[in-house]
Amino acid sequence: MTDEAPAPETAPVRPVRFSGALAGYLALGVSVVALGLAAAPYVTGGFGGSGDNVRAYLLEHPEVLQEVSLALQAKEGQARVDETNAAASSNAALLAPDRRDPAFGPADAKVTVIEFFDFRCPGCKAVAPQFRDLMAAHPDVRFVFKDWPILDRGEDVASQYAARAALAAHQQGKYLEVYDALMTERALTVESIDRILAQHGVDMARAKATLVSPETTRHIADIHTTAAALKLQGTPTFFVNGKAAASIDPAEIDRMIEAAKK
Repeated sequence: MTDEAPAPETAPVRPVRFSGALAGYLALGVSVVALGLAAAPYVTGGFGGSGDNVRAYLLEHPEVLQEVSLALQAKEGQARVDETNAAASSNAALLAPDRRDPAFGPADAKVTVIEFFDFRCPGCKAVAPQFRDLMAAHPDVRFVFKDWPILDRGEDVASQYAARAALAAHQQGKYLEVYDALMTERALTVESIDRILAQHGVDMARAKATLVSPETTRHIADIHTTAAALKLQGTPTFFVNGKAAASIDPAEIDRMIEAAKK
């Protein structure tokens, strides 16, 4: 499951999509209507010519609706991936190396993996340990982290604060340990984030200056702009050599890495 970018009124440059169970329910509702209408001309003869019989059949065989819903979601998901890949291929600069981004592995690596993520995103947290395992398994690959805070609402700024804190830690050479701790922390608040920085030896005075610096603000704003240009709609989103992954499953990212190495 991915977390969606905010609604237009809070972040007008990013589109909105429904995900997870909500998307399934919405798709299911559409499927009921669409399937009933599409099937009616063909099945009414076999069911006595009544639309009620179509409804009865669907109620007796709800697995049909589930199959249609899943197929619809898969089709829409692939369409979004295709749209993102088209945007990436038409403007290579969008995924060009940015010296401000935390990056690990050879600068001249044959394969580069980029992750757009939010520290509060449940999906990001779920795959983070395996993603770090991928880094250990592929020391010849360049891994780039795009801190993309999209889950803040109103006065709740934990996503933004976590992204800034991680970038402050990066300036002090402590990005990965802080990344791991932030991904492990279940309740991110300003206080818990500050605690994590201090626990990992980050100079808090320097970090506080970085947190509010115009350079950090510009960096995160540029990531938002890039994500919008790529038509990204949720976190985490992974790219392998400029191609968006259709799944957040680390095993899929691993397969893409191996294919890119050949």
